[in-house]
Amino acid sequence: MSLDSLAESSGVSRGTLSRIETGATSPTAEVLGRLAAAYGMSTSHILRMAEADAPALIPRAAQEVWRDPDTGFTRRSVSPPAEGLRGHVVEGRLEPGAVVRYDRVPVEGLEHHLLLRAGALTLSVGAADHALMPGDCLRYRLHGPSRFTAGPEGADYLIFII
Repeated sequence: MSLDSLAESSGVSRGTLSRIETGATSPTAEVLGRLAAAYGMSTSHILRMAEADAPALIPRAAQEVWRDPDTGFTRRSVSPPAEGLRGHVVEGRLEPGAVVRYDRVPVEGLEHHLLLRAGALTLSVGAADHALMPGDCLRYRLHGPSRFTAGPEGADYLIFII
């Protein structure tokens, strides 16, 4: 895909794409979401393209960590996507009051199971808002925009993506 067509289909400016490509800037979670949607892939698959193939056992020290420079959102690929496996697991950490928005669906109908481990999180999926407390699990399929809003103590969670 050319830079111009990627900019058009993702809604990310050509200049921003160029700076990301050259390593002059790091993409935000929202920009990664837009790029994933443009390619019809999950964000995990986009990030995996930059990573080596994952072995069966992935020690914590080998799990890739990415941090959103704008929101402080931290994402750890606990069990990255791998050839022949349907699901993957992502650990997320949102700083107190942080908001991460995904305006477009990367893969229509992608199944998620989100387990809140600590803190508080409001997850908006389409038009529905879900307030989660530690131990709560929200199961959903992506069919529209989503928004993660951390409570005053932040939010630590796992997402199982199938």
